[in-house]
Amino acid sequence: MDRLFELGSEFWVAAAETLYMVALTLLIGGFFGLLLGIVLYATRPGSLLSSKAVFNVVNIVINFFRPIPFIIFIAAVQPFARYVIGTGIGNDALIFSLSIASSFAIARIVEQNLVTVPPGVVEAAKAMGAGPFRVLRTVVIPEALGPLILGYTFILVAIVDMTAMAGFIGGGGLGNFALVYGYRQFQPAITWAALLLIVVLVQTLQFLGNWLARKVMRR
Repeated sequence: MDRLFELGSEFWVAAAETLYMVALTLLIGGFFGLLLGIVLYATRPGSLLSSKAVFNVVNIVINFFRPIPFIIFIAAVQPFARYVIGTGIGNDALIFSLSIASSFAIARIVEQNLVTVPPGVVEAAKAMGAGPFRVLRTVVIPEALGPLILGYTFILVAIVDMTAMAGFIGGGGLGNFALVYGYRQFQPAITWAALLLIVVLVQTLQFLGNWLARKVMRR
């Protein structure tokens, strides 16, 4: 326990690193995942901007990358990370890998939630003269907003879990802190402290996501 107090400042730095990685990943991956999901929904057969070619290409790309275990995905995209952001190691490289991986997962969640919007609602908006992009912006996305929030919350929790692999490429965060100072130095108190803080973080995010989704769906 004394060792945990000695590492108090490093512990909170690791917590801040985890929050930084999660927030930036959600911002980047969430944005591109939303775009990809909308493209999948809009171009699917019989949808607003039906295009078999575009739908098949995007669908195949997402299905190709989604099953890849994240630890392997990090190694696979490391050269690409060096080319794009100038480094293949550290927190920024992990955020780069996380953003790509999460965008594909989010795209599928967005598509699955958008297709649940009743076709009658979409047809009614089109009958009133709304164009495809206006229907997407003012009807489809607002109608699916509650489930979308729950989907993003699910991904957010998964991102917290995946940040534990930051140490694999020289990054930080609570997962790496637990491994370096807890597991490898035979200090179970440190491991459990990091674990409990991760649990608190996940529970807080899940509670906020559930609360916001309920609030939206009760409008």
